[in-house]
Amino acid sequence: MSQLMRLWIDGTWEDGHKQAPLLAPYGGEELALVGYASPEQAARAVEAADRAFREHCGMPAHRRSSILYQAADLLERRAEEAARIVALEAAKPIRAARAEIARTVQTYLFAAEAARSLTGETVPMDAAPRGEGRTASVRREPVGVVSAITPFNFPFNLVAHKVGPALAAGNAVVLKPAEQTPISALFLAELFEEAGLPSGLLNIVPGDGRELGPTLASHPLVSFVSFTGSPEVGRQIRQLAGLRRTTLELGSNSPLLIDRGFTEEELGRIADETAAGAFAYNGQVCISVQRVFVHEELADRFAAMLAERAKALVAGDPLAEETDITPLISAKAAERLKGWLDAALARGAELLCGGSFEGSLMRPAVLRGVPEDAELSCEEAFGPVAAIAPFRRWEEAVAAANRSRYGLQAGVFTKDVEHALHAAAELQAGGVMINDVPTFRLDHMPYGGRKDSGSGREGVRYAAEEMTEAKLVSFRSGLYRS
Repeated sequence: MSQLMRLWIDGTWEDGHKQAPLLAPYGGEELALVGYASPEQAARAVEAADRAFREHCGMPAHRRSSILYQAADLLERRAEEAARIVALEAAKPIRAARAEIARTVQTYLFAAEAARSLTGETVPMDAAPRGEGRTASVRREPVGVVSAITPFNFPFNLVAHKVGPALAAGNAVVLKPAEQTPISALFLAELFEEAGLPSGLLNIVPGDGRELGPTLASHPLVSFVSFTGSPEVGRQIRQLAGLRRTTLELGSNSPLLIDRGFTEEELGRIADETAAGAFAYNGQVCISVQRVFVHEELADRFAAMLAERAKALVAGDPLAEETDITPLISAKAAERLKGWLDAALARGAELLCGGSFEGSLMRPAVLRGVPEDAELSCEEAFGPVAAIAPFRRWEEAVAAANRSRYGLQAGVFTKDVEHALHAAAELQAGGVMINDVPTFRLDHMPYGGRKDSGSGREGVRYAAEEMTEAKLVSFRSGLYRS
């Protein structure tokens, strides 16, 4: 019999208003019966968070830091248990799941450090006429209740990128995890309770996003909404949020530019990194390599190298140590990708390898000649797909990379400093990785997009600052002197 998962509201486990079976993407086993929150229960979670925030808003920074350090330590001690949860509910290969847990520990450690180091600034008032006799400082104060709505693909680490900074800054949180990955989120309730987090500062409400989204985005007591997901839902969240502050991370179809001038050995190393960037966790990564622009002198060789590496990847059980490729998160995702692949091939694209389906498992596909306006090129595939396009002039490659509604991260491999500087200046993305794939991310760096890739920045310190309000305090001296 599968386990029953309940809501975590105000430090208490509570039954959901209905139950939904959680099935493993690999094998279809029922992992749990998950209690789904009703909009009324989500509203009560927000109200509990607001009460807890008001009660504990004076918690000193060292105490917030200590709780986050303790939570990181507890997660590290239970790392293998947490990794197996990710492997089962998200079908993430166990080696990748372990890497995610290791990153999550680091993310909470960064949050613990941020809690102690959030600072304001001194404003030189006498820099302007009439400022004489005044000194001023800017204080950073927590916003209050943060709604955190998270996706399935990094169910521990992307949660940490919202919960960690929010708690570091002194806020309270209501977390709604993805429907496919509630066990990972509810695991945190145990960790933070043991770490000493006061009741109500973290509330976890699994449920249907369409039902809970309006409450979590527009409740009068919510001050900040942090959402990771699709642009379409992101627009709805922003509309519901109104004047509330938001951070929206909405995906990409990340470009990689590969310049001329690389030796065979160097090109092989780039192909290794590209394969990892395109096919890790089946390409279900917001900054997965999708569009690959390669100088025409190297395009054929590089395409063959990438196809060779794609063919060598091992598909199978996510709990098996040798597994690289597992089923996509759902049959719906697989059907969408198959339709996009068939449409691209019908329009003349060449399939160099992969592209076959075994249920929801898709073999990694390398293509050439994908039309620029085909879905596999212009939309976010969120699957194991890499589309290679040759270019002649560097400026053409940069322009082609920019012809996208997305702009999260871009990668560039070049030995030409002028080309590197041109790419850094002209690529329309929140991050430009020179001599790295766009999939490169460290958890303390600023991370976020432009255009339909969203707004605001994650990266622990940057997110913590976004989850605070700046308050100017000015002191005037000499007023009472005779």
